[in-house]
Amino acid sequence: MEVKYETVKQTLRNEIIDGKYQINEKLPTESALMKRFNVSRYTIRRAVGDLENEHYIYRIQGGGMFVQDWQRDWAKNEKNKIIGVISTHIADYIFPQIISGIDSVVTEQGYSMIVGNTLNKHDRERQTILNMLDLQIAGLIIEPTESAMPNPNLDLYRQIQKYKIPTILFHSAYPGFNFPTLLTKDREAEKNLIKYLFDLGHTNILGVFQVNDQQGVDRMGGMIQAYQEYGIPTTKSNVIMYQSGDAYDDIIKKIDVMLTSDKNITAIACYNDQLATRIISHLQGQGINVPQDISVVGFDNFEMAQIFPPSLTTANHPKRKLGEDAGKMILDMINGLTVESKTYLPAIIKGNSTAPLKAKEI
Repeated sequence: MEVKYETVKQTLRNEIIDGKYQINEKLPTESALMKRFNVSRYTIRRAVGDLENEHYIYRIQGGGMFVQDWQRDWAKNEKNKIIGVISTHIADYIFPQIISGIDSVVTEQGYSMIVGNTLNKHDRERQTILNMLDLQIAGLIIEPTESAMPNPNLDLYRQIQKYKIPTILFHSAYPGFNFPTLLTKDREAEKNLIKYLFDLGHTNILGVFQVNDQQGVDRMGGMIQAYQEYGIPTTKSNVIMYQSGDAYDDIIKKIDVMLTSDKNITAIACYNDQLATRIISHLQGQGINVPQDISVVGFDNFEMAQIFPPSLTTANHPKRKLGEDAGKMILDMINGLTVESKTYLPAIIKGNSTAPLKAKEI
């Protein structure tokens, strides 16, 4: 049912965007759509319900379904002092510090923020952007959703660019757009983490990376690059790839299988600190000591990861700094100034979750 529902939704959506159905034109009836797609009434209603929520169609009671003006004027209201911030998460991990950094800057200039959470899902990203555009906000600060995957919402980004709404992207970018960006050098930082493990004597490393976000793809690429630059055969490495919607228990099971099948693995490089702390807790529960039996590195320098022993070896994400810079940049854009994109190289934080390989042999 899920595949059929998505097929109906995407087909109708693409036909509307391509102009097969004009603004205010009546769409075929539910019965006609059921016959065309050979699906149930429930499937049709679910698909058109989503299209209605996404502002592609509207209904007239007793009159049917019609194409909405989905390309209406999104121009910002010059008197509006609201800045929209959209991130994949807002309530936990590193995001509160980023959002706090933005808020500390924009509120000083009389602006307020409205914050949206996509949960790294494209349908939520679309609805959140639409809601903010309806408010005619002064500017947008957006973390792209599933940034390593094809995005069905690029038509909205084109509208944002068309109406010159001040917009900044952070953590990733979409090709073909000229939005300023705030990016961390994930590939280089991960390469440095892996090289640090090499210096400790670890060459058989298991990498665990989230690959539906560009950060994860880049971090995985940094691990591979470290092997190439050190001249260590990549056959000594192992990689587990997962997506943001995957359950942690399933990821842990894959790690267990890998550690059981390859007894030579002496270190684990994790996509982020959130995953690293869960892995360390799991290993300790299995009687495996970190770092005496296996070393673990994370990424982001999550505050909570440094509180519980062992403190984590990680790369320092510029959380608060990135937020403050985003706030300054969006204000400059609102005021008509030209801004330059920024990049940050996360420094390595050496904690107690890593040790020289000889520590295993004691």
